[in-house]
Amino acid sequence: MGQQLRLTALLAIPAILAQLASVMLQYIDASMVGNLGANPSASIGLVSTSTWIMAGFAMAVCSGFSVQVAHRCGAKDFKGARSLMRQGFTASLAFGVIFSILGTMISGGLPTWLGGDPVICSDASAYFRIYSIFMPFMTLGFCSNACLQASGNMKVPSILYITMAVLDVAFNYLFIYMLGWGVPGAAMGTGLAECIMAIVSISYTVTRSSELRITGEKGSFIPTSRSIRDAFGITGPLWLQNVVMRGAFIVATVIVAPLGPIAVAANSLAITAESFCYMPGYGFEESATTLVGQCLGAARKDLARKFARINISLGAMIMTFLGILMYIFAPQLMDMLSNDPEVIALGAKCLRIEAFAETFYGVSMVAYGSCVGAGDTLMPSAINFTSMWIVRIGLALLLVPKMGLVGYWIAMCVELNVRGLLFLARVSGDRWLGKRFVEQKQTL
Repeated sequence: MGQQLRLTALLAIPAILAQLASVMLQYIDASMVGNLGANPSASIGLVSTSTWIMAGFAMAVCSGFSVQVAHRCGAKDFKGARSLMRQGFTASLAFGVIFSILGTMISGGLPTWLGGDPVICSDASAYFRIYSIFMPFMTLGFCSNACLQASGNMKVPSILYITMAVLDVAFNYLFIYMLGWGVPGAAMGTGLAECIMAIVSISYTVTRSSELRITGEKGSFIPTSRSIRDAFGITGPLWLQNVVMRGAFIVATVIVAPLGPIAVAANSLAITAESFCYMPGYGFEESATTLVGQCLGAARKDLARKFARINISLGAMIMTFLGILMYIFAPQLMDMLSNDPEVIALGAKCLRIEAFAETFYGVSMVAYGSCVGAGDTLMPSAINFTSMWIVRIGLALLLVPKMGLVGYWIAMCVELNVRGLLFLARVSGDRWLGKRFVEQKQTL
């Protein structure tokens, strides 16, 4: 157990530190726009769920290949891992270009479709358009970092994400304040930071990674029919999950938008403020995905289950502690992000509601990462559909008309607890690890 804990920490701590740096700089990023007033914050908040769904599609494409890379690395088939990585780069670039074109095409009408106040629609449209233009770089960066993590290298991706966050803040200061671009400047700063990170990540992966270096090695970048089929077996359910999850976020935005710019700004900034709670969850989620994937590649399904349990337990415990801190310091967290008293007060109420969901939110995040590492994506997508569309959206439709934004956050809190319980039930059994393991257990 001690060795397993050390290996978990070795993978999770760099990812958590990267999330910590990212979250702290997101606070600075949000406060830069927040200091411009409630309307600029609301304009970004209006389209934030739409940027999430695009990023979710990009990450799903990358996972389709990075999970296969993890399995090959676990089996010590590094040549096969490098072949899949090359194919993953091509697929990621192709889909990144498609996402970029589609995002640019819909950027003009998107804020209106979401029910945004006319006063914020222009900035919201410009932000989403610039964000979409940089999608190819974002997707390639995701793919390169995901493959490095799949090979067991968590340190370099963590450093790259931290560097990207620092560059984001520097570029934001340049474009938002020094050049006076306002909200579009925030999108430009983020896009340039992603572009630089992608270039550095790919350069390191293909020239310096001991497992994935391809310099001097011949190999095709054209995806084979088998790799596409296997990737789609992972990516397809993840796309479904993305539509289910991010689609529900977009519906939630439509529900919240009529409440006005103050509510939209408070909702968006409260989500940013809450992010410091779930950064350990993402770290342990990445650790679980890598460890479970490599254990299964080495035909150690018993060990894969142990690593899943360790990561889930640690993620839930740490997020519980941070949830307590969030409840106590909710007003101070919001004060860091906005200078509008109404936004601060409303956001603090929302954060204190959400504090009661952090434990099982942590369970759901890390359990989901464990399932992805095992290639089990269909049932987790079904769980997310049930919790998001039936519990969260259903409750929000009932509570928001009576309670405003607070009603939506109550619905979110209830849903996250339900989702955590459902995922806990999923990973408590054996089916998520594969049918052969279930049959093996029955014969013992």
